[in-house]
Amino acid sequence: MTRTIVESQTKTAIIGFDQPFCVIGERINPTGRKVLNAELEAGDFSRVESDAVAQVAAGATVLDINSGAVFSNKMAEDPRYADNNFVEPDLMRQLVETVQAVTDCPLCIDSSVPGALEAGLKAAKGRPLLNSVTGEEERLELVLPLVKKYNVPVVAISNDDTGISEDPDVRFAVAKKIVERAADFGIPAHDIVVDPLVMPVGAMGTAGLQVFTLVRRLREELGVNTTCGASNISFGLPNRHGINNAFLPMAMGAGMTSAIMNPVALPVGPTKLAEKRAEVEARGIILPEDMDDEAFCQMFGIGSTLPKAGKEMEAIRAANFLTNNDEGGAEWIKFNSTNAGAAGAAGGRRGGRRRRA
Repeated sequence: MTRTIVESQTKTAIIGFDQPFCVIGERINPTGRKVLNAELEAGDFSRVESDAVAQVAAGATVLDINSGAVFSNKMAEDPRYADNNFVEPDLMRQLVETVQAVTDCPLCIDSSVPGALEAGLKAAKGRPLLNSVTGEEERLELVLPLVKKYNVPVVAISNDDTGISEDPDVRFAVAKKIVERAADFGIPAHDIVVDPLVMPVGAMGTAGLQVFTLVRRLREELGVNTTCGASNISFGLPNRHGINNAFLPMAMGAGMTSAIMNPVALPVGPTKLAEKRAEVEARGIILPEDMDDEAFCQMFGIGSTLPKAGKEMEAIRAANFLTNNDEGGAEWIKFNSTNAGAAGAAGGRRGGRRRRA
């Protein structure tokens, strides 16, 4: 059985065909997160700390750390900040050190900048996963020597100089090329985790079928582990969680062994709470005056005021049980007991609305 070992100083995560699905938490990434990007530019890493802790609590077994920030304000003062080769190496070091100070979860060092990849590798304790290498010759020559030098596993993305092909046979050929080129550097196939690239099913109706077929081929013909950006499958669609919840167990059934994803169900905020309360009152529904916010959320099915494991994690844990990668269902039982306990504890508190004296 192919096993990819990712380690922190004290913990080991195993990505493998005979292992529970490996969840790689994606939230420490300033791309598309304006608030986090602004905080990092100001030197504030508090959200990074809380995101790291929350993802591990929700079930992430590896944490992806992406340093792709854009420091627009600093650019105006110093033109060097317009160059990611200047910004990312030091930022990556700070991110890795920050995360390692609050959790011993194994890490995935994620950047398109080789200097940032090496800075992360130097700062990381243990054996992190490197994200990523593609089939482009220039990228192969830059990244594979780092993989060999630091003896780490690497994510291999199935695109090359021609871009991302819609033809799954082409994407398989790119993955095979990367595995073969890695072997030239003395890097074994079990240290290659292939991302076959998930297309949005809303734009390409065969996207799911393509991924399932590709994953089977990668497993059977190349003997490699696989990963993906799980939420790509549902991009642009309503009820994305519903699509993701179906996709992940199906991908696992096809042989996928990990995914880069958000394991946390984000808490319901005050705006959504106020909107839902107004909607309920407009319908003439009379609620107990001492009903707290968490009980209200549970009653009307709008989530939770607490950060909890997301529905995708529920689907993954159920699939682990069904594929006998959760012997006796111990993790499934623990997961449901923990979630039920958190909801019960929150429901017992008095928040939101209190009875008037």
